[in-house]
Amino acid sequence: MQGNIRYIVIAIVAGVLFLPLLGHVHLFDWDEINFAECAREMIVSKDYLRVQIDYMPFWEKPPLFIWMQVLSMKLFGINEYAARFPNAVIGVATLLTIYYAGKRIVNQKMATWWVLLYAATWLPHFYFKSGIIDPSFNFFIFIAFFQFHLIKYGEKKMLHAVLSGLFLGLAVLTKGPVALLVSALSLMVYLVVNRGFKGYAIKHFLIILLFAVLVTVSWFGIEILNDGVGLVKDFIAYQIRLFRTEDADHGGPFFYHFIILLFGCFPASVFLFQYSKKRVTDTDQSKDFKKLMWIMFWVVLILFSIVKTKIVHYSSLCYFPLTYLAAVQLYRIGNDQVKLKGIVTSSLLVIGSLLAIIISALPLVGIYKNKLIPLIEDKNAVGNLQANVSWTWMECLWGVLYLIGIWVAVYIMKRNFKRGIITLCVLQLVIIQITVLHFTPKVEAYSQRASIDFFESLKGKDVYVHTLGYKSYAHLFYTEKQPYSSAEYYSKDSEKWLLTGKVDKPTYFVAKLTVYNEYKAMPQLQVIGEKNGFVFFKRK
Repeated sequence: MQGNIRYIVIAIVAGVLFLPLLGHVHLFDWDEINFAECAREMIVSKDYLRVQIDYMPFWEKPPLFIWMQVLSMKLFGINEYAARFPNAVIGVATLLTIYYAGKRIVNQKMATWWVLLYAATWLPHFYFKSGIIDPSFNFFIFIAFFQFHLIKYGEKKMLHAVLSGLFLGLAVLTKGPVALLVSALSLMVYLVVNRGFKGYAIKHFLIILLFAVLVTVSWFGIEILNDGVGLVKDFIAYQIRLFRTEDADHGGPFFYHFIILLFGCFPASVFLFQYSKKRVTDTDQSKDFKKLMWIMFWVVLILFSIVKTKIVHYSSLCYFPLTYLAAVQLYRIGNDQVKLKGIVTSSLLVIGSLLAIIISALPLVGIYKNKLIPLIEDKNAVGNLQANVSWTWMECLWGVLYLIGIWVAVYIMKRNFKRGIITLCVLQLVIIQITVLHFTPKVEAYSQRASIDFFESLKGKDVYVHTLGYKSYAHLFYTEKQPYSSAEYYSKDSEKWLLTGKVDKPTYFVAKLTVYNEYKAMPQLQVIGEKNGFVFFKRK
C-alpha cells in the first residue's frame, strides 16, 4: 500500500508541474506548429491515416504522435493547450516509469533520486511542456530498452520480449526508422560488450523483431497497400538527407550536442564527472543496466554528432541514460559509498552561475536594446528587437536569486549532501517554472508574435497566405487554413503563381527584413505593414 501511495504522489506532483498553463504562449515555429497543424488537418480532412501538411502528404513523420494530438484536440479544441497536452501526459508517465525502473533495478531510494533529478533538469522538464514529438519517442524507446534488459533478469522473459518489440514498434510509428537505427546500433555494441548472447536466446530477438514489425506494419503496411512503396522511399531519402546535409540551415560543429547536454541537462550532466575507475559493489543487474545506459548514451550522442543537421532535441534520447547514470551517483554519495568530487561542485558552481547570468541578462537586453541594436548587423534580429516587450530591473532578480541559490545549495551539499541536492532540485523546479511561464512568452514576442498576430487577423477568411524567403507552418495553423480547390496552388510553382499568376482570391504574403527589398521591387505587391522584423504584403 505504501508503494502505491508513492506512485500516486509522483503522479500528482508531475501533473502539477506539467499540466497547467500549457497554452499560455503561442506554439513555436517550426516543429511545434508543424505537428499541431498535421493534427488539425487530420481533423479537418477526416483522413486519419495519412499525415498531411498544407493538405499534401507529409512523409517526414509517421502518425502516432499526431494521433495523440488529434485525441487531445477532440477533448480541448484546436489550440496550444491541446497540442502540448500529450507530452505533459507523457511527462507524468515518464516519472512513474523511471521510478518503477529504478526501484526494480536498484532500490526505492535510488528510484526517488532519479525521479527528482529528472524533473529538476532543464531540458527534460521543458520538453514535457512542449508540442514536439521527441518526449513521446524517447519514452517508447526507453521502455523498449528497459523491457529488453528485463528479458535477462525478469521471470517472464517472453512477455518482456513481446513488450520490448511492441514499444519499439510504437517508437517507429512516432518518429520513423531512426528508432530502428538507434536500437540496432545499441544492440550491436551491447552484444560486443556482453560478449555474445549471454542471458538471451535467439527466440527473444525474433520475438522483439516480430512484434516491432507487426506494430510498424499496422500503419506502414496500409500506406504501402494504398499508395505503393513511394512513402517508404521518401522516408528513407529524408533520413539520408538529414545525415548528409544541414536541413533548413540547422548546422553546427561535431561537439554541438556535447555542449547542449552539458548545459541543457544541468544539474544532472555535472554528476557524470563523478564517475571514476573505483570499483563500487553493485548487483549484476544494476551493473548490466548501467552498461546498457552508457551504450545508449554514447550511441545517441555520437550518432547525432555525426548527423549534419543539428537541432537541440536530436540528442534528447540521451536524457534517460544521462539522468539514470547521474542518479546512481547521487545514491552512492548519499549512502557514503563514494565522496563528492571537487570537479562536480566546481562544475555546479560554474555552469549554474553562467545560466544565472544568462537569466539576469535577458531583461537587460530588453531594457538596453536601443544601445545594442547599432552593434547588430542581422536585419531580422534588429527588427525582432523592435518588439514592444515590457522589462524592468526587478526581473533581473530571478537570475540573482538563482545564482545565490546555486551557491547556497553547493555550500549545504558539502556539509550534508542529501539536504544540498534536495535544495538544488527544489531551486531548479522553481526557476524552470518561472522561465517557462514568465520569460518564454517574452522571448516569443520577439521571435514570432508579430507574424502570428497577422495570421490570426486572417483567421477564417477565404484568402491565400504565404511566407516569402523563410519556411513556416504558422500561417497554416493560425489562419485555420482550409483546403483550396485551385490546382495551381498545389503545383510545384505555387509561389510563382501566387506572386504573378491569375489568383482567384485576395493574396497576402509575409517576409522577413532580409528579403524585403527583393519583394518590395515587385510592382504587384503592396506593403500593408511592417512589424518587428516582418513585412506584410498584399497582391494589388
